[in-house]
Amino acid sequence: MSKLNMLFAFLRFLTIFSVLLLLINPSFDQVSLSTIKPNLVLAVDNSSSIRHLKQDKKTTDLVNRLRNSKALNNKFNVEYYTFGQSLKTSDTIIFSDKQTNLYQAFTQLTQIYKQTTSPTLLITDGNQTYGNDYQFVSNSYNQPIYPIILGDTITYTDLKIEQLNVNKYAYLKNKFPVEVILVYNGNTNISSKFEVVNGKTTLYSETVNFSKINNSKIINFTLPANSVGVSHLKASIRPLESEKNKVNNYKNFAVEVINEKTKIALVSEIKHPDIGTIKKSIESNEQRSVTILNTKQYFSKKNDFQLVILYQPNNKFNKIFEDLNSKNKNRFVVVGPKTDLNVMNRIDKNFSHDITNQTENYQAEFNINYTPYIIDDIDFESFPPLVSNYGSVKFNVPFESILEKTIKGISIKEPLLATSEANNRRAAILFGENIWRWRAQSYINNKSFNAFDNFIGKLIQYLASNKQKSRLNLDYESFYNGSSNIIIKAEFLDKNYVFDTRETLNINLTDKVSKNQKTLPLILKNNNYQVDLSSLPPSEYNFTVKALNGNISKSGSFQILEYNVEQQFLNANVNKLERLANESSGTSYFIDNVDGLIDNLLNDNRYTPVQKSNKNTIPLIDWKFLLAIIALSLGIEWFLRKYNGLI
Repeated sequence: MSKLNMLFAFLRFLTIFSVLLLLINPSFDQVSLSTIKPNLVLAVDNSSSIRHLKQDKKTTDLVNRLRNSKALNNKFNVEYYTFGQSLKTSDTIIFSDKQTNLYQAFTQLTQIYKQTTSPTLLITDGNQTYGNDYQFVSNSYNQPIYPIILGDTITYTDLKIEQLNVNKYAYLKNKFPVEVILVYNGNTNISSKFEVVNGKTTLYSETVNFSKINNSKIINFTLPANSVGVSHLKASIRPLESEKNKVNNYKNFAVEVINEKTKIALVSEIKHPDIGTIKKSIESNEQRSVTILNTKQYFSKKNDFQLVILYQPNNKFNKIFEDLNSKNKNRFVVVGPKTDLNVMNRIDKNFSHDITNQTENYQAEFNINYTPYIIDDIDFESFPPLVSNYGSVKFNVPFESILEKTIKGISIKEPLLATSEANNRRAAILFGENIWRWRAQSYINNKSFNAFDNFIGKLIQYLASNKQKSRLNLDYESFYNGSSNIIIKAEFLDKNYVFDTRETLNINLTDKVSKNQKTLPLILKNNNYQVDLSSLPPSEYNFTVKALNGNISKSGSFQILEYNVEQQFLNANVNKLERLANESSGTSYFIDNVDGLIDNLLNDNRYTPVQKSNKNTIPLIDWKFLLAIIALSLGIEWFLRKYNGLI
């Protein structure tokens, strides 16, 4: 056999062997090794209290030192966050946030680093202005926490207004109560003067005495409401000569004086938790009061009320409906399993309900296209179902649904809560009982009743007013505290009174004091337009919201009170931060003594890199080199045979 034939035989063998190997298609295991470094979470307090305590430069120097540490970056994946009002992924620190919520920051970090090893450096003064107490957050955040404490433990002599409690509204010719808590931090006996002024007029004053033992005082007094509008007041306590922080010796506050109170009758012939819930939600606004009556009691006081709520009417409500219809009065009707539907279908001509003598549990679905007034979704889909009568509802007047019924997550396109306007009369109908469970669920979701109470309050405000529907509606407060979020919302409707998302809205602001003007756009968000004015300095402002295409505008005014909660602190909250470190198996450091921090992190055996192996089973048919071998061997054989004249 010649050498050429031997080469042909080898190439043919290689080709056939490779093809047979592909037909068998064996598989082999491929093992890859990777090293996973632990995370190092660097969370920096971005609130203005850091600058107020003069710790901003030390903080930025420390962050730069940690960022430039090659040893830390080799051992850890360093992740940078800032927090104040919210947690943000950023290494840019400007110390501008007006409030601090440490608990919320840890809640968000818990979701991010639930399954990893992530020691956390917390650079903060530990002063939280709102939110749940963070010192026991280690029960849910299972990571070692290393607080870097910004500030010192020196105790300064200080006299301050710890808290001022006052209602938001007062009534003309009445007196409204004010409660002030004064706190003294010092060792000697002192005397000072507390007073409340309106402009240059002193409305209340009192001499107060403190000692090391008697270091707090609660003052309760009343002030007169003599004129309608927003009254701007200032409470102050005369500072001591040796005080370091005099910002916390005064507090601005405001009260809106109104000349009427909305009185509402809640008429029911049954006892139910819903009745107390509705009353509490409505009366959370001091401008409104609710009187619970039965049908007999109602007629002796019917002229005292601007709005009537009829809870699950029966045949005893006939005369009430006749009276309301004759006077064309607004009403809010709650229909439930205890409602006599035969009576309702006969006496309320706005709608009719199928009678099946069966009940069903309906959950709520928010209608984002609801237009009569601005309303927010308060996570209605998480609320428990309401018990309602089974059957369809037919409206005989134009209506709009705020909430629609769903069964097991499927919308049935039936109204659960709807409003109607006909013949210059407004009405609302809720088809279900057990709304008390909604208020409880809203508290669980938000740790406050405010969201649910505001929802009910807006509905009552709509029903208690007979103003004609406007195409441009605004939602804002008469005054805001300097540390709060200032959001103005607007709703724009087209000529058919349907929410219009195509319009361009601008707000023109004028500072009454400096006369400075600025124009800002309103951003479309969900079912309204809104603008965030939280960056405005304290002052009085006039504003006009204008629709550019619709040529419609509406004006208003508000005041931002001078108050910065972040400037109320003198020291770092050392005790809480040290307790947080101990509970989480971490270590606390002061900003001036962090030399051992990097070494402790590098030498801690809990934070060693983990080598991870990945085993991947690969079939031979996926190996592209084998296909190349087959093609190459066939190509070489053909070329040699052609070259030697064998083809």
